[in-house]
Amino acid sequence: MSVPKTPLSRQQIIGLTALTFAIFLIANDFTAFSVAIPAIEKHFNTDISTVQWVINGYALVFGVLIVTGGRLADMFGRRRLFFIGTSIFIFFSVLGGLAVDDWMLLGSRALMGVGGALMWPAILGMTYQLMSEDRAGQAGGLIMTVCGFANSVGPLLGGFFTDFLSWRWIFFINFPIALIAMLVSWRVIEDDRPEGIEGRVDYGGIVSLSLCLLTLLLALDFVTDAGIRNPLIIGLFVISVLFFIIFAWIESNTRSDPLIPADVATNWRFFTVGVTTLLLSVIFVSMLLYIPQFLIKELGFSAVWSGVGLLPVMVTYGIVSYIAGRLFEIMGAKVILSAAAIFLGLGMFLLSGLLEQSRYLHLVPGMIFLGMGLGLFFPTITTAAVTAVGSSRSSLAAALIFMFQIIGGAIGLAMNTTIVALAPSLAEGIDRAFSVNAYLALAALLVCILFVKGKPAKRGPVASG
Repeated sequence: MSVPKTPLSRQQIIGLTALTFAIFLIANDFTAFSVAIPAIEKHFNTDISTVQWVINGYALVFGVLIVTGGRLADMFGRRRLFFIGTSIFIFFSVLGGLAVDDWMLLGSRALMGVGGALMWPAILGMTYQLMSEDRAGQAGGLIMTVCGFANSVGPLLGGFFTDFLSWRWIFFINFPIALIAMLVSWRVIEDDRPEGIEGRVDYGGIVSLSLCLLTLLLALDFVTDAGIRNPLIIGLFVISVLFFIIFAWIESNTRSDPLIPADVATNWRFFTVGVTTLLLSVIFVSMLLYIPQFLIKELGFSAVWSGVGLLPVMVTYGIVSYIAGRLFEIMGAKVILSAAAIFLGLGMFLLSGLLEQSRYLHLVPGMIFLGMGLGLFFPTITTAAVTAVGSSRSSLAAALIFMFQIIGGAIGLAMNTTIVALAPSLAEGIDRAFSVNAYLALAALLVCILFVKGKPAKRGPVASG
């Protein structure tokens, strides 16, 4: 017999609504600029290799600093870091909208990534904080449902502003949305600053890990053009490994407040969730990149209609995300993540059979399977990570899982791009790349079956620091 869940209070509902705005803001910002790139390129009379850093620069800074943001949120309070991060995000959004040249635009966009990296783990931590423990799965479902919706409407919203107003409004719209989220959060979300913590910041850990991630992500970003044997790429990989060794040494010798505390670094349950994230994040990124390319280059879709063409994935993803939140509380992580790996593998397998003469309807079954897999995967992986550690580490856990997603996506992008580039045609390249992705989903399934724990553990507090 199931135990009745604690009903949500009016304050909790209002607070979750405010955080929904903030989640939408971050998730939408990752995809809204994809359709505005040609207009920005034309406006500043520059080339695509420069303007693409509107997307890449933001994602790079976000990915590098996300762990730092998570740790600072747990140390100094999620609400405080949310306000600081959102203020940075708003300021540079406005500055980006007012950019007079491409360098001002790219600089503003990169610094928005700093604000986003402080906001996101704080948002996730506050969402789980507002929900009672018996609703942890629903918290993850809410987060990823909003993310799925925001990712879906991002290209449509960006296209609307670009066509009917200006690409600058993709920046300006952030101001009212963020302001509403801040004002409501100030009123209804309690200050969660930990008591009795000295607040020592692990600067050595922050710098070494940030440089490790920066050089790794740059190497993965450049490898598709320069090749794996290029001295620059080899050098970046070597530097990344050196900074990782330095980071590990610093963390093992830091007596108080390390960036990644020992109880997280040695948590086997959390580690297996991270490995699963690395393997399956490849699929999401390759889907976002190559399905639109196939629609545009092989089927003759326009940029806006290629975004619409992804709706079978995104709508299914959004619907299943909410259901997954409820299923987590019944079945636990092992069953749901295993099912996610199966659906993602099937989706990749079905889409790997694309040919030049394929029609759009041939893609729909594979995209629906992908949407089901993504809807099960993203909320479950986040909730599994947060519930694997103490409640005082929730923002850090969420940030680390997002870092695994960024790294997995970057590895997948480099791998898939190389496979496609070596193929005689786009359709055959997608066939080969998606086949490899299906095998990665199989590897993730084995990890889930053998190592991921079943039921979510109760989140008890652990000593801070």
